[in-house]
Amino acid sequence: MALTIEAVTGDDVEAIGALARVVWQAAYAEIIGPAQIDYMLAQRYAPQRLRDELATPGIHWDRACVDGRLAGFASTLRTAVPGELKLDKLYVDPARQRRGIGGALIERALRHARDAACETLILAVNKRNAPAIAAYRKHGFVVREAVCVDIGNGFVMDDFIMARSV
Repeated sequence: MALTIEAVTGDDVEAIGALARVVWQAAYAEIIGPAQIDYMLAQRYAPQRLRDELATPGIHWDRACVDGRLAGFASTLRTAVPGELKLDKLYVDPARQRRGIGGALIERALRHARDAACETLILAVNKRNAPAIAAYRKHGFVVREAVCVDIGNGFVMDDFIMARSV
């Protein structure tokens, strides 16, 4: 398995959106349901939104490829808290999970945090997504707090905020 991690480019936008749909349908169908999945994918993975984020200083998008094929992606951004970087997205193709790809993307996020002189890396994970919570714990994250955020259209994100030192 030849794993490479590189910055996402504008040419990757459609593939990132397609992989997001595959991952979300596998991971969240029983947790949040198809209506919320469609709503959130439309918000977060619209091609123009991704292109705008790619052009925004302080937001990093990375893709993981295995043998030249997209296998996962992640994005990070600064939060309003000094010294804190957020791992905003981290998704791996369900057919390729548990092979170190997510861990490699976390390592890349930690590098972004160090480069930005941040001391803490945080993320939000659905409280009912036990496999993801276990994976994040394996990589040194601990639950910092529980939040429930109204995201509109009658939907909420019922998450744990997890954190780890950089």
